[in-house]
Amino acid sequence: MRRKWRVLVGCMVIFILFVSYKILEPDIKGKVTQVEADSKGLPVAREDNSDAEEVETPRDPEEIVKELRQKYWLDFSFPLKDSPWRLAERMVNDRKVHPEYVPELGSILREMATRKIVSADTGYKGTQLKLSLILEGGQVVAFKPKWYRREDIFSETPYSGADRHNGEIAAFHLNRIMEFRRTPLVVGRKINLKSEIIPNGSEQLLKTFFVNGSDTCFYGKCYYCKGKETGVCAEGDTLEGSVILWLPKSFPLKTYRHPWARTYNPGKQAQWEKDPNYCSAVKAINIYSHGPRLFDLIDTAIFDFLIGNADRHRYETLGGHLESAFLLLDNGKSFGNPFHDEISILAPLYQCCVIRYSTYKRLLLLRHGVLSRVLRNVLRQDPIAPILTEEHYQALDRRLEIVLEKIQTCLDNSPQNRGLVKNVRS
Repeated sequence: MRRKWRVLVGCMVIFILFVSYKILEPDIKGKVTQVEADSKGLPVAREDNSDAEEVETPRDPEEIVKELRQKYWLDFSFPLKDSPWRLAERMVNDRKVHPEYVPELGSILREMATRKIVSADTGYKGTQLKLSLILEGGQVVAFKPKWYRREDIFSETPYSGADRHNGEIAAFHLNRIMEFRRTPLVVGRKINLKSEIIPNGSEQLLKTFFVNGSDTCFYGKCYYCKGKETGVCAEGDTLEGSVILWLPKSFPLKTYRHPWARTYNPGKQAQWEKDPNYCSAVKAINIYSHGPRLFDLIDTAIFDFLIGNADRHRYETLGGHLESAFLLLDNGKSFGNPFHDEISILAPLYQCCVIRYSTYKRLLLLRHGVLSRVLRNVLRQDPIAPILTEEHYQALDRRLEIVLEKIQTCLDNSPQNRGLVKNVRS
């Protein structure tokens, strides 16, 4: 009898221990995973895999398109109770250029596209021709002129040609749809050079004006601005371009060399092009081993791959803190060739094999043609629409699937989905 009692007690103890383990199993595994990640200098999600299953739950694409069209549609007639420039300045913080939703956004863009120009000068620094304008009310904007037709294709290199002004516009709205919110406000505008620029232009700028037949032209001042042969011409006196809102002075920019920068020399490869383990060296650098910077960089690689921008050799942040936003500036070298997918742009993703959970979830939401349909709808509102050709919309959807394939390859080779990372500021 006593022996049977001991067996019964033993079985009860084993049962209690088994039930306790099952209850505590997620926390135990989470701690083990965190320790493993800490040894590699990477944060990971502490939750179990239930959310990973949730992001893959299919939704009707029509329902998603309807929802996102409504969310990102702009109200250009929304009443402004304050200066558009003060409103825009208040939107900026150390992680975002604009919030997820602001009803005045359409009206701010309207003012950028129509407000009187009170001063014009050559653009600040850089390799590309642009104007620095001051709009009524004291707001500084950059104006990138139209160089090409929408259907022009650049096939020589992934970074060929001058900046595409329409690419800046499309990139801004793609940044909104992807919920990055790290691109300065951009809108299309047509400017009359004779009535809006010449009467308000600086002496330095006006010296570069010339006439080509019946067209007014200028070549400005920049690295590639060498004289009349490098100038841009209006159609008559009217020049189309994109207006980019200057960021507040209270958020000074800090510039860094991009770890995956190109050499721009066809006969010379960068280290990341030769070393498949290059990401380990990047993660050894302090600004990438802690905080959100590495994940911002990978978000940016995905963004650049979608728009076809292979020219991000440096980047800027809103200040010099580790938490400062990785800005998506200078997107003019985008949408150059809809028939070529430059896979090397994704090197930070497929070499590091980590991605924000929120970014992955967003990409899944935008597949099956949702991305192109929503962006096409939003870009219809721009004053100089159409912004992109149909081929570029098709390229966006195709490239999105390529990104998801790369992510899936990483996840397949990563136990317990450790490539999906939560708890990192987005």
